[in-house]
Amino acid sequence: MTGLAIIAGRGALPRALVDVLPEAPRICALEGFAPDGVAVDQVFRFERLIPFLRQLASRGVRRVAFAGAVARPRLDPALFDPATAQMLPGLLAAMSQGDDATLRAILGVFEEEGFAVVGVADIAPALLVAAGPLGTTLPARQDRADALRGQQILEALAPVDVGQGCVVAQGLCLGIEVIHGTDALLADVAARRAGVGGVFVKRAKTGQDLRVDLPVIGASTVQAVQRAGLSGLSLQSGRVIVMDRPQVVALADAAGLAIWAVP
Repeated sequence: MTGLAIIAGRGALPRALVDVLPEAPRICALEGFAPDGVAVDQVFRFERLIPFLRQLASRGVRRVAFAGAVARPRLDPALFDPATAQMLPGLLAAMSQGDDATLRAILGVFEEEGFAVVGVADIAPALLVAAGPLGTTLPARQDRADALRGQQILEALAPVDVGQGCVVAQGLCLGIEVIHGTDALLADVAARRAGVGGVFVKRAKTGQDLRVDLPVIGASTVQAVQRAGLSGLSLQSGRVIVMDRPQVVALADAAGLAIWAVP
């Protein structure tokens, strides 16, 4: 029996967490959003969230961590139990205010049921990028200027809960990461531009709850940046998860891309 449960979503992050934790956690997944490469101990539906949480508590779980991608599920009104139905109006109101408000409301439900919600920084800090360059290619002066411009853009958008990434080239914003995600942003830049150079900037939203929805990059991000004709990736130190770091660095070095992290 373990005192930690991972509420897992799609992707490789749950597996990466399991690999670095000293004790195997209980893996739970929302129906339809199974993680990659790790066995799921318990599947649950959102319509029966409160009974699910009480089952976790009965198994000795006291801490929960969220990892992986989950879209808003399609809800079946017939499946709601009375306890979960009571918290639905507040959650629906939060959903109308954006992803950050929705996540805060969900975390509040877990905390009201007696769970401590922990983040990647609490249980697996090694997955977060530290300040400085990751590979051998260093950012040029224009890259650093573009990265600073991207940071300013994302900070300006944070109050309206838009995006964790943007692309800037020669001081011009070529695109903002919205609900469709990083891959869609970089594919759009690749399809629409004729030039080369520029930086993909990836940061946590100012004011977001850092226990959930931290930005993540991996090997596929580096490949998409290269296809978009960019010269580098600028990350926020201590706030961005780097998956498969050796492969990320090897791909960036081979392509001559700069990857670096700043506070």
